[in-house]
Amino acid sequence: MDPSDGPTSGSDKRGRLLLVPTPLADVEATPLAQVLPLGTLQAAAGLRHWIVENAKTARGFLGALNAVCPLQVPLQQQQLTVLPKHQQLDADAARSLLAPALQGFDLGLVSEAGAPCVADPGAAVVAQAHELGLRVLPLVGPSSLLLALMAGGLDGQCFAFHGYLPMAEEARRKALQALERDSAQRRQTQMFIETPYRNAALLHALAHVLRPDTRVSVACDLTAPQGFVRTRSAAQWRTELDRLPPRAPTMFSLLAMPA
Repeated sequence: MDPSDGPTSGSDKRGRLLLVPTPLADVEATPLAQVLPLGTLQAAAGLRHWIVENAKTARGFLGALNAVCPLQVPLQQQQLTVLPKHQQLDADAARSLLAPALQGFDLGLVSEAGAPCVADPGAAVVAQAHELGLRVLPLVGPSSLLLALMAGGLDGQCFAFHGYLPMAEEARRKALQALERDSAQRRQTQMFIETPYRNAALLHALAHVLRPDTRVSVACDLTAPQGFVRTRSAAQWRTELDRLPPRAPTMFSLLAMPA
């Protein structure tokens, strides 16, 4: 029997949960073979059952995957279950999503872009998989957080990721000042993201709220042909605010000097 068409074999009849990274940029502009290793492509191509953040982008990924590594199960027969939006998954809901693995099928978890469960939903599903004794297998692929940390030139030994900062101007100002204090005291890189259409407002705040010598790294459109990483002082960013493209996925980092 083809492993994609039936349950896994062996003493443990349950399937595995595979965490499948996807390109950070649009799959139409990013050849999969340039950002995902062959082992990841082959493992993903062998799956039939998926938990996805977005069905449309997941099908786009599978279509691009099929072009370079033929799917063992046709795209029309792929089984996609969408993660619930804007709510916490309880144990019963997470267990329901894992039903294919409990029935013996390998199951893929994929986000809209990058590594699942890192600045993306899905952690509750992984936690429940561990509770159920399922094997969780992370596959190799791009993570915007790690790529930004690698290329930013800030402290890569001690860092923290904070997700999204407050949207309100005053709350965001206080959050940035608190992160700057922590960074200076701990010599710790502080990392965060923003909804792309608010990137310009966040960069403006970084340039004008932080101390002039605090270093700010901007990692934009990573893995895309036009992607870049630039690290400047907050004072230098004040003259380069127009360098950030509109609506491009971006990771922001800061590192403050000790006071």
